[in-house]
Amino acid sequence: MKITDIKIGHISIPLKRPFKTALRSVYSVEDVVVKVITDTGHAGYGEAPPTGVITGDTTGAIIGAIEDHIKKTLIGLDLENFEEIMLKLDKAVVKNTSAKAALDIALHDLYGQLYNAPLYKLLGGYRKEITTDITISVNSPEEMAEDSLAAIKEGYKTLKIKVGKDAAMDIQRMKAIRKAVGYDADLRIDANQGWRAKEAIYTLRKMEDAGLNIELVEQPVPAHDLEGLKLVTDHVSIPVLADESVFSPMDAIKIIQMRAADLINIKLMKTGGIHNALKICSVAELYGVECMVGCMLESKISVTAAVHLAAAKSIVTKVDLDGPVLCQEDPIEGGALFDNSQITIEDTPGLGFREIHGIVYN
Repeated sequence: MKITDIKIGHISIPLKRPFKTALRSVYSVEDVVVKVITDTGHAGYGEAPPTGVITGDTTGAIIGAIEDHIKKTLIGLDLENFEEIMLKLDKAVVKNTSAKAALDIALHDLYGQLYNAPLYKLLGGYRKEITTDITISVNSPEEMAEDSLAAIKEGYKTLKIKVGKDAAMDIQRMKAIRKAVGYDADLRIDANQGWRAKEAIYTLRKMEDAGLNIELVEQPVPAHDLEGLKLVTDHVSIPVLADESVFSPMDAIKIIQMRAADLINIKLMKTGGIHNALKICSVAELYGVECMVGCMLESKISVTAAVHLAAAKSIVTKVDLDGPVLCQEDPIEGGALFDNSQITIEDTPGLGFREIHGIVYN
């Protein structure tokens, strides 16, 4: 199964409602899609969102990295030499993790097809069903409480609450949400780098004193501030999850050895795809540090890949893969099955895509 061509396109999917964090507001999924074609007639799909405020990757940069560097490196290679392909993909261009992730996902899709097995089984096969949280965008306390209650009524038992825009208001937001949903729901908070270290400690301690029972706090300080991250971890009882601070396996090793965070969040667009994500899983297993697998508001193409990773590995104990349920429509036939919080993998080869509608190829 040799790679004969790589097609690049774009997919646009409107969201049910605006997605708001401390870093950005998004109204639709606008992602680059790749289709890797082989001499056997098999095709693999991958996807990359232009998340400039996190990865630094814009639409133009993703397309340029693929067209100018990655495409010519991969064409002609044989899927049976998978490790060689992964090494050449990683070395094709420096950084550009989203572009690499799109190709990595498509290649893993083909890898599963090559051996006629669903990808999660080839990666470990720990389970075929997982449960995701759902994100509550940052708004007024009243609106966030209403959104949280609506999510609970839809069957979600874990909410990921976006905070980080105003520490004092964030406390009021969390109080309003906890009052609305009661104590049967798990509440995670994600500051998206929005606080300074001492501000985070003060805010989180206020939430602790209020008895809000927060499951974890994600990336409370700027990504580069590992000392600040450690300061927060050392001075609050709420477990700290490192997200934007972790792109590579080396990042994971450094944070774990520093004891700068209690948990690691793995996202394929940060790691450059599944190949490096598996290395982070292995590092975390060695140190006994649990992981979350998350997404960056992507469509079901790349989120399905993340689902297979999360399902394959026991070290992944938390899942934040709600991107597809936030979309107004689903143009992807096949892939993971999303029933609100419950995600199931079908036993179809690779990632299980049958057809993807709405791709506009370059």
